[in-house]
Amino acid sequence: MDAYVTGATIRKLREAKKLTQAQLAEKLDVSDKAISKWETGKGLPDITLIEPLAAALGVSLMELLSGDKISNHNRAANMMRTVFYVCPVCGNVIPAAGQAAISCCGIPLPQLEPEEMSGEHMVPIESVEDEQFITLDHPMSKTHFISFIAWISGDRVELVKLYPEGNAQCRLHMRGHGYLYLYCNRHGLMRKRL
Repeated sequence: MDAYVTGATIRKLREAKKLTQAQLAEKLDVSDKAISKWETGKGLPDITLIEPLAAALGVSLMELLSGDKISNHNRAANMMRTVFYVCPVCGNVIPAAGQAAISCCGIPLPQLEPEEMSGEHMVPIESVEDEQFITLDHPMSKTHFISFIAWISGDRVELVKLYPEGNAQCRLHMRGHGYLYLYCNRHGLMRKRL
């Protein structure tokens, strides 16, 4: 990701919006020469113009700064398309019902790509009353631990946050078919279809 918006990004987004340099300049109350300078790399927009520029181009601030258009095609409300983002600084866990531009602690977060569960990350499940009890034989030290366990079905997301030096176990209301996810701070996101 670039530290600041690039001229190529401004031009690409302006053309996608079918705006001339003069039309964009009018929306921002600047000259069309300023727009031309930005697009050719001979100048940069003032920091106070970044948000109005994003609004005029019809994109989010993150899209403008990264140059990547984010399209969320999750229109069917299928929660099984949920994706996860984890902040490497504070450990914040952010589920999203589709592609998103997420940042935490001042850094953009990449979408986690799950792998299939295996080895020490296999999850034994035991039915207890109306819930499923999940317990893992996994280290829970400050340097190697399971950060969360989540159950995702077509209509719900249930996430349990775990902490170092605690137990790698939880209870979930797993109904129907779906995916069981877990996130290991060393090995990443894993899932199993149930």
